[in-house]
Amino acid sequence: MAATDTEKKGSGGPISWRARVALLIFVAVASGVVFVTNWLLSDRFTQNTRNRAELRLALYGGNLVSELQRNSIVPQLMARDPALIGALNSLDYSQSTQRLISFVDEIGAASLMLLDAQGRTVAATDRNRLGEIHDQAPFFTDAVRSNGTVFTVLERESGGYRFTYSRKVEAQGAAIGVVVVEVDLQKFERAWAGISDAVHVVDSTGRIILATEPRWRGKTEADALATEPPASAIRRAIQATADWTALPADAYLRGEAVMRMSSRIPFRGWQITSFTTYASIRERVNGVLALEIMGFAILLALAFYALSRKTALRMALFQRESAELRALNERLQREIAERERVQETLAVAEQTLAQSSKLAALGEMSAAVSHELNQPLAAMKTYLAGAGLLLRRSRPDEALSSFQRIDDLIERMGAITRQLKSYARKGGDVFAPVNMGDAVNSALSMMEPQLRRRKVRINRALPDRPVLVMADRVRLEQVIINLMRNALDATQAVPAPEIDILLSAGETATLTVRDNGHGIEDLTALFEPFYTTKRPGEGVGLGLAISSGIVNDLGGRLTARNATGGGAVFEMQLPILSEDIEAAE
Repeated sequence: MAATDTEKKGSGGPISWRARVALLIFVAVASGVVFVTNWLLSDRFTQNTRNRAELRLALYGGNLVSELQRNSIVPQLMARDPALIGALNSLDYSQSTQRLISFVDEIGAASLMLLDAQGRTVAATDRNRLGEIHDQAPFFTDAVRSNGTVFTVLERESGGYRFTYSRKVEAQGAAIGVVVVEVDLQKFERAWAGISDAVHVVDSTGRIILATEPRWRGKTEADALATEPPASAIRRAIQATADWTALPADAYLRGEAVMRMSSRIPFRGWQITSFTTYASIRERVNGVLALEIMGFAILLALAFYALSRKTALRMALFQRESAELRALNERLQREIAERERVQETLAVAEQTLAQSSKLAALGEMSAAVSHELNQPLAAMKTYLAGAGLLLRRSRPDEALSSFQRIDDLIERMGAITRQLKSYARKGGDVFAPVNMGDAVNSALSMMEPQLRRRKVRINRALPDRPVLVMADRVRLEQVIINLMRNALDATQAVPAPEIDILLSAGETATLTVRDNGHGIEDLTALFEPFYTTKRPGEGVGLGLAISSGIVNDLGGRLTARNATGGGAVFEMQLPILSEDIEAAE
């Protein structure tokens, strides 16, 4: 019996004291190795992170200085440009804006402006700034007083800062204007936003002028860190840093340690600073520690496996794994069957959707045909009534003219149906040079009966020279008639209805149709099919949708807005056909 008990204790009984001592030594050695590894790797990876941060700061500072130096020479060159000097002397600035636009692509600046001697913007790459008065702006007053190029930092009303170089333009020893070059430094902020570090640049007064965090601009570094931490850069990357890592902290944001690196920029006392989290260091150290701990765990598991000689446990583990595999196999079979059913359902849904699309296209086509034929039919009705009246008055020649117009309208109805079929097919058009002025006159001739009946005042401004575009004349007139009809409908409740038609030729051919109605309530859904504000029976909401599609097919765009003094304004812009292109055609 004694021998049997001793045998049990040696084989299957509790762990012996030797095994316990060996286990304690193993745990102590593993803890010491993990501690030393954590200390060494934390120090090494921290130094590597500092070196990379210093290198990034040097690169960012060099890029800033390079951009500033590249733009600093631009005002000096532009101040000597004969074309700009001649424009300031002659007060003819018709070509000055286009010349600045040609410069800005080569220079890479944010914008260019030309100011006259009174500080008024007479030419600018941003046409919305034409006419602005900057006689009190520092970049104007300092440039007029200085004989060289002046650098100015101004705070924007919308937030952030503008960085400009300016220089006065002289003629015969007198200042006749100022050239202003805006430097695009915000692109560096956008580039810095893609990294996990937070970066800011301060000027000589300690004010933050560039930063990855918009809330930091205009503050000192201490105020920025005290009021609001960087949500999109630091807070996104920071993780809680355990106290036992012993990482040196240069600064703290809400109790989180960060590494602060600063470098001087050789430009007006500027300084660039970055805040780098210890998250990457912690991840790299934790990766190595995880491997070490995994290795020790494997060794410990092997040791326990060697001490354990119970075959039943291994068999139970094997049976449990087999059961799990069988359950997994059954689950995979069910998922495969479910996927096959979903694919079959999806195929049926796709067929149903294709059939619905065909029916929707057929319905839209029918509604479009009805909408587009209403105008010629109304005109034919008017001409028939006039012809009958002329015949009763024994004026057959004039009645014959009305019948000729009816014949022209029938031809036009046939052309409209053909164009609508082409619109449904989205292709097959044959374009030719079309004078938009002639198209406008033809459309007004079509609308003449309605205009006379409604007594609408038409203010038409067409250029003397032909404005040529590549288009299908019938479809172009179709768009103009749709815009005129919308203007007529919009002025029904107006005591003195007026419609302005303005055709201008510049970089594009622009036709503007403006009415004095009540304006447009919903501009977002204006060009969607079947959207209408008219009463039932007066419209189906396809005119503007079809017109927008026609203009897009012609390579232009159709826009709408509300006028300042009331009413709606529609603008159709098409690529203009120059004489060289027309000759090539």
